[in-house]
Amino acid sequence: MKICILDALTLGKDIQLDPLKACGELNIYDLTAPDEVEERIQDVDVIITNKVILNGENLKNAKQLKLIALTATGYNNIDISYAKDAGIGVANVAGYSTQSVAQHTFAMLFYMMEHLRAYDEYVKSKQYADSSTFAFIAWPFNELAGKTLGIIGMGAIGKEVAKIADAFGAKVIYYSTSGKNNSSDFERVDLSELLKRSDILSIHAPLNDATRALIGYNELSQMKKEAVLLNLGRGGIVSESDLARALNEKLIAAAGLDVLEKEPIDRDNPLFKVEAKERLLITPHIAWASVEARNTLITEIVKNIEAYFRNEMRNRVV
Repeated sequence: MKICILDALTLGKDIQLDPLKACGELNIYDLTAPDEVEERIQDVDVIITNKVILNGENLKNAKQLKLIALTATGYNNIDISYAKDAGIGVANVAGYSTQSVAQHTFAMLFYMMEHLRAYDEYVKSKQYADSSTFAFIAWPFNELAGKTLGIIGMGAIGKEVAKIADAFGAKVIYYSTSGKNNSSDFERVDLSELLKRSDILSIHAPLNDATRALIGYNELSQMKKEAVLLNLGRGGIVSESDLARALNEKLIAAAGLDVLEKEPIDRDNPLFKVEAKERLLITPHIAWASVEARNTLITEIVKNIEAYFRNEMRNRVV
């Protein structure tokens, strides 16, 4: 069996791909440009990819292809209808990054809430060495206990964030964009109430018709001026131009983003025009990528490949 990974670089250089070699002959490509896809997949049985676009145009000559194994949860880069009609299986990996994303959520929150960058720079600039007191409290910060943390998207990650926030003593409320993911442990509210009540608003929803541009200037205007916005769902959920405007107008206190409308970020992205840089934290889509999460991802891909071909053999026997 021939297997190729089209964008191994998205998994990081520190992760061992050796477990995949047990499944078959493995060809590894760091990245694959659109005009390289068709040639690289034409004689393979399994494609492993994260973000490469696969559609009828580049899949049509992949006559040996039986399975597309995604190193991700979402299917948005795959033409599912074409794959189904062509008899090509598509397998994702769900739940592998729940702990990683939840941890990154609070890492971003506390970094901003406690002004850690400012305090660190104060000490390293040697200003603290000249201080007349043992504590220098220039940037006041609050405790999470007693604050209201609002969550958009109460799936596995949203539930984990809620659990951690509850352990810190926060009041958790949530808004379900689909109406399907609910939790009897926490209060469900509509979006308007969520915006008005939340001291911290944390987004953990997928990008779809119900969430696209869900948070714009009007929604940001409804939030508390002391509120912190976190988006660890998908970039298109928050209007970046509206967020930049809201931060410059001090409609909210701060924002932390791990996802953007376009990744990598454009050089002319409006977020670069936020005047108070310390009020905006952006990380390059890394919340999912703890070492443990990525190792789990490889393990689950192997299981998906084995399960698919085991079922195929069973069907042939029948």
